[in-house]
Amino acid sequence: MTSHNEIFDRTPWDISAGDDDKLHEECGIFGVLGARDAAVTVAQGLHALQHRGQEAVGITSFDGQEFFSRKGIGHVAANFSSPSALAELPGMMASGHVRYSTTGGAGLRNVQPLFADLASGGFSIAHNGNISNAMFLKRDLVRKGAIFQSTSDTEVIIHLVATSRYPTLLDRFVDALRLIEGAYSLICQTPEGMIACRDPQGIRPLVMGKLGDAVVFASETVALDVVGADFVREVDPGELLQVDFDGNISSHRPFGKTDARPCIFEHVYFSRPDSIMGGNSVYQVRKAIGAQLAMESPADADLVIPVPDSGVPAALGYAQESGIPFELGIIRSHYVGRTFIQPSDGARNADVKRKHNANRALVAGKRIVLIDDSIVRGTTSLKIVQMMREAGAAEVHMRIASPPTEHSCFYGVDTPERSKLLAARMDVKAMAEFIQADSLAFVSIDGLYRAVGEAERKKSCPQYCDACFTGEYPTRLTDMAERDNPEQLSLAVEKVA
Repeated sequence: MTSHNEIFDRTPWDISAGDDDKLHEECGIFGVLGARDAAVTVAQGLHALQHRGQEAVGITSFDGQEFFSRKGIGHVAANFSSPSALAELPGMMASGHVRYSTTGGAGLRNVQPLFADLASGGFSIAHNGNISNAMFLKRDLVRKGAIFQSTSDTEVIIHLVATSRYPTLLDRFVDALRLIEGAYSLICQTPEGMIACRDPQGIRPLVMGKLGDAVVFASETVALDVVGADFVREVDPGELLQVDFDGNISSHRPFGKTDARPCIFEHVYFSRPDSIMGGNSVYQVRKAIGAQLAMESPADADLVIPVPDSGVPAALGYAQESGIPFELGIIRSHYVGRTFIQPSDGARNADVKRKHNANRALVAGKRIVLIDDSIVRGTTSLKIVQMMREAGAAEVHMRIASPPTEHSCFYGVDTPERSKLLAARMDVKAMAEFIQADSLAFVSIDGLYRAVGEAERKKSCPQYCDACFTGEYPTRLTDMAERDNPEQLSLAVEKVA
């Protein structure tokens, strides 16, 4: 969940203060109802979703009488490994959240699940996604007297639920959802049980599983695997599932029939390769993307080398389709912090060298094909190409397992301002010159769709959200349309030690 105050207090396209050369999914959610020591299960599930958010983590539980919350900055293991920490979260229902945010959005007040005491009782919410009209709604709520305690767009949902005039909590929750735009997967806890839902387009993922008699919800199937739960099905786009403490599950579809547009970048990069998305193995899809690349953009080369770790499955697919040997020409250190937390270009560039090192004995004198999942700013690609040349590579050909990223995402993914996206500023030939590669090619948009099992992209009604490649956003972007409005809302900046 992106902090909208942070976005709109800066220039219109400046939606990322963290200058990493990757796109970052901003959170993962996990919830369970009906399990003994539910918080322990949630902590285990969040471990499996750590890749979706590494800045902060929170868990909220309910013991039948009271809600309990614990939040922390950092990884799940740093905050929820000790028995004493988990003992603070009793009960058979719990939900949790791992978060990655932009700079300025850090601080415990933004760490989820968010909790509030409503007229109907306690209410907690964990959100994966981004509400694209949050500032529009927030202005109206503040004028009516609402007092916000965070800079998170998720808090808007709580206020909408609290101020709805419908008689039941479920009706008030649906009323709130009808007012919001954008992308959301939500896990909510109430004294009556758990509510899980996805936005009408299903942009952000959410799956349901069973752990014995307990019901489990998670952003990815890998989290179900880790806790020993059986996968039941995906929560459908626009579906709301209500689970009570007797284990009864009721499905509601308040938006009627909708056209699904799940995020296609989940298949390219965000999800763990051992997850299942839309009935497809993420790992197999990434191999298929690599095969499409080999068919569309062959290269006369001696070796296929992945940029680890995200480029490995696509590189395997490229090698198998092309017949060019696959080798690990770049060795990654797994003991280096993520590049996006480095504050300056110099620090980030040094960090690239610490994280990746050329396998010189293998690369020297060889014509190589480098496979990576995407190019965002191009700075990392430039450093990797330079590294290969310094190691003695005769030729360096770059192949990218996604189309050019030309547009910013407003659905819960941290992207740079559009002016900093390399593909928004240059054509492919100029990009190749910028990263100093002998050649550069991206998989086509139809090739990407074929890799996920579609014959082609349906231009009139695309099967996926691919706005970062095409600029065709599946929902309105109300806040962006009003970005020149000088009226702002702000909160004091919270410093975190």
